[in-house]
Amino acid sequence: MTRDAALSHDALAEQFPAAEFGESYGQRIVRVPRKDLVAFVAAARDIGFRMFIDVCGVDYLRRSPRFEVVIELLSLEPPSRLRILVGVPGDDPSLPSITGVFAGADFYERETYDMFGIVFEGHPDLTRILLPDDWEGHPLRKDAPVGAVPVQFKGSNQAT
Repeated sequence: MTRDAALSHDALAEQFPAAEFGESYGQRIVRVPRKDLVAFVAAARDIGFRMFIDVCGVDYLRRSPRFEVVIELLSLEPPSRLRILVGVPGDDPSLPSITGVFAGADFYERETYDMFGIVFEGHPDLTRILLPDDWEGHPLRKDAPVGAVPVQFKGSNQAT
């Protein structure tokens, strides 16, 4: 990490003392309380992380908090990535939408809602994006039923 990138991370750490900074595979990560998410993302944008890359969900099923939302941001000058992790409890799978900060998060939040059932409060159109509207459940949750499709096999004509 460059000196400028380290300074920008230090500025975020000062502004958000509840955030836990670390590193994973050479990339800076930060765990942010969900109540601070929008303010943290806006502050990260303001110090140079101006490119939104991704939002996705993870279901840990037997861990607390059960879900984690991962947000990737990129700074081009100086080149640096920031991975933001937000824990989301299974009994209240919701967190604030970041579409007010990065409009491009719209479809990614909808996909996370569709696949995991995590509600992004304040999202402009939180509806299913990949599955039919009448689909029940969220297929990437680890407790979702796998389902089955009957497979027809040809009978063997070989004599034994």
